[in-house]
Amino acid sequence: MDVEPAPAVPVSAPAEMNSIPNGKGHETGEETTAAVQDSNCKHTKEYTEANLAESQEFLSNMEDKKTTRFTDFEGKTSFGMSVFNLGNAIMGSGILGLSYAMANTGVVLFLVLLTVVAVLSSYSIHLLLKSSGIVGIRAYEQLGQRAFGTPGKMAAGIAITLQNIGAMSSYLYIVKYEFPLVIQAFLGIDKPSGEWYLNGNYLVIMVSISVILPLALMKQLGYLGYTSGFSLTCMVFFLISVIYKKFHTPCPFLDFTFNRTASVTAVTNDTGYNPACIPKMVNLNSQTAYTIPILAFAFVCHPEVLPIYTELKNPTKQRMQHVSNISIVVMYTMYFLAALFGYLTFYGEVESELLHTYSRLDPYDTLILCVRLAVLTAVTLTVPIVLFPVRRAIQQLFFPNKTFYWPRHIAIAFTLLTLINMLVIFAPNILGIFGIIGATSAPCLIFIFPAVFYIRIVPEEEEPMRSTPKILAACFAGIGFLFMIMSLSFILIDWTSGSSKASSGH
Repeated sequence: MDVEPAPAVPVSAPAEMNSIPNGKGHETGEETTAAVQDSNCKHTKEYTEANLAESQEFLSNMEDKKTTRFTDFEGKTSFGMSVFNLGNAIMGSGILGLSYAMANTGVVLFLVLLTVVAVLSSYSIHLLLKSSGIVGIRAYEQLGQRAFGTPGKMAAGIAITLQNIGAMSSYLYIVKYEFPLVIQAFLGIDKPSGEWYLNGNYLVIMVSISVILPLALMKQLGYLGYTSGFSLTCMVFFLISVIYKKFHTPCPFLDFTFNRTASVTAVTNDTGYNPACIPKMVNLNSQTAYTIPILAFAFVCHPEVLPIYTELKNPTKQRMQHVSNISIVVMYTMYFLAALFGYLTFYGEVESELLHTYSRLDPYDTLILCVRLAVLTAVTLTVPIVLFPVRRAIQQLFFPNKTFYWPRHIAIAFTLLTLINMLVIFAPNILGIFGIIGATSAPCLIFIFPAVFYIRIVPEEEEPMRSTPKILAACFAGIGFLFMIMSLSFILIDWTSGSSKASSGH
């Protein structure tokens, strides 16, 4: 039977084989059908793996695949929950100081600065996500290692740890000093006589054990989306209350400690307008410069970006960038409205902490007491979100090749909360130290690290050093150094003058 001339498959095989990525071709007529099938199978496998890697935005070479261990979990967190978590990470206690910032910059200048900061923050996240996509890593510390080796990994891990411990401590300070006052006002106790439930140290421990620790023990950050949503709801209630109070507070307002029969019209001019009740569009004074760091750090969320990216369902760079942009736009809107209506309520009399100014109206006002309780709830529920990147940084620094282990997971969370509670209880002046830490670590995490990691990680054949993206990244790092020098200068001036005006916006 003349069936032998039929091997048509091997005839087309060489052309197909010559396109195999490893560059090894095959001679026609020397390959058996089994060998061709084996090569085709191998080629198909490599092609499939390359497509899979491309869809995940990782490099297709095997070396990068072997070093890609960016998560201990499968991404299961929905888009909405991720927005809640990142929004909650952005929303800090700094919102209480934005009205004071507007009073010292003016409405228009404040809006310009806030817009610039929001755009810069989004750009910074873009740099992080692009660097992450190129090397297939979604851990801040591992990006540092890829860019600068062990020193880069150590620098990123230490900066995240110090920055977030400082943020968590500031939140628990609010619980320590505000919670007793809220309870005292609700119970109508004018003169406390040492009741244990009015002791801030006891209250902060109780809140840490009953609320923060259980949430911090969650295996995945995505589970906190529900508490983050509730936390943001509390801040929306704060915003609505600020807007409501604007239309129910006279200008100039009557201080609770003054005689309520004092004449308001005595300070008005002949036209019936009070100059103190006219908003300033642009205002430059000795305090204007102090408000710039408050605005610069109003969108600090960068240590949380990559952990949230890791747990995002169907993760892509574009999808995570959408999560970031929506969170930033929502927080930008809330920030501006809270600052605007807080400023239009008190004008030049607004204090650096907005709720303290409302207490001058009536310390027993039920709405304001509810607002203070809502703010306390919001900052308390933010602590677990901020704790996750610290635990991840510790694991990356000390247990880089270990898989998830419940005892270690619990021990790190418990140790961190114990340390932070001890700082809050026994070191009443530690916020000054964390001011210095925030002034150095925050610019690194927001500006400097994303830019220099991007410059080092993106290959020069893709983007030369003189390309526009890398020049912009270098300028971005320069802005970070400028903010660092500015913030440190203001803090040192405050220390030498005995005041405390500069603060972090988080």
